[in-house]
Amino acid sequence: MEQEKKEKILFVCLGNICRSPLAEALMREIQTKYKLGFTLDSAGTSGYHIGQKPDARTCANALKNGIDMSNLRARQFVAGDFDSFDRIYAMDKNNLADLRKASKNPAHSHKLSLLPHPETEGEFVEIPDPYYGDENDFESVFLLLNRSIHSLCTKLSKAD
Repeated sequence: MEQEKKEKILFVCLGNICRSPLAEALMREIQTKYKLGFTLDSAGTSGYHIGQKPDARTCANALKNGIDMSNLRARQFVAGDFDSFDRIYAMDKNNLADLRKASKNPAHSHKLSLLPHPETEGEFVEIPDPYYGDENDFESVFLLLNRSIHSLCTKLSKAD
């Protein structure tokens, strides 16, 4: 994991206030630790929360686990993101389907994926939306995303 990467990676969920900004923040933390060189961002398929900070419960849970997300702001996915990013990871199958529908260029399909499953090589995982849940749901999502992002970093490091 110590070689430098230049890939541009985008994480996408529905509102860009829970899962995708947490994925971005976790990946930023890992890349700082291992001196990786990814360009990272997150977005939502909807425009419900443009310009807002991540959900307070997501931020509180992340901070409890040593991750500061206070500088992130929600934005909506735009068509230009297909050309700007090398890899686009949707947090669930619904957002992945929305991204596939939004793509007008079949060549973009290779960029779209769910996150790698943290325990099963070659499989993918859906990250559940904790928005209507309680503190335990936010903690569960943090733990799952943390493992999945570590798995992604390992996978990308082996790709070179």
